[in-house]
Amino acid sequence: MLCNLRSIVKSSMRNITLLSRSNKKFEISDNTEFVDKVMNSNVPVIVNFHAEWCDPCKILTPKLEELISPMENLHLAIIDVEQNPELVHTFEVKAVPAVIAVSNGLVIDKFIGLVDAGMIENLIKKLTHPKSDT
Repeated sequence: MLCNLRSIVKSSMRNITLLSRSNKKFEISDNTEFVDKVMNSNVPVIVNFHAEWCDPCKILTPKLEELISPMENLHLAIIDVEQNPELVHTFEVKAVPAVIAVSNGLVIDKFIGLVDAGMIENLIKKLTHPKSDT
C-alpha cells in the first residue's frame, strides 16, 4: 500500500511540473494572439518560426524547449510559418527555423538556422540578464 501511495504522489508531482512548464510554451495562431502573448508579455519570449516540413526545425524546437523549461521568467512561442504569413512578412522571415528574442515588446536578438546550444544559451542570457545602463 505504501508503494502505491508513493507511486501516486510521484505521478501527481510529475503532472504538476509538466503543467507548469506547458504554460511557458504556446503556439501562436494569429496576429492578435501574438500581440497579446508576445509583445505585451511581462516576461521575455523566445519566438520560434518553424514549419512542419523543416527537418532542422524538428531538431531546434525540442532543444529550445529543453533550455527554456528550467527558466523561471522566459516563455517560448511557436509560430507555424504556413499558418501565419502576416507574421512571417512582418518579421521578414526568409528561412526556417528563425528565432527572435522579444523583451518588453522589442526584438532584442535573432538567429536563423540550426545553431549550437551555446548560441541559444547566449540568447537566453541576453533576455534574462539585461545589461544595466550604469
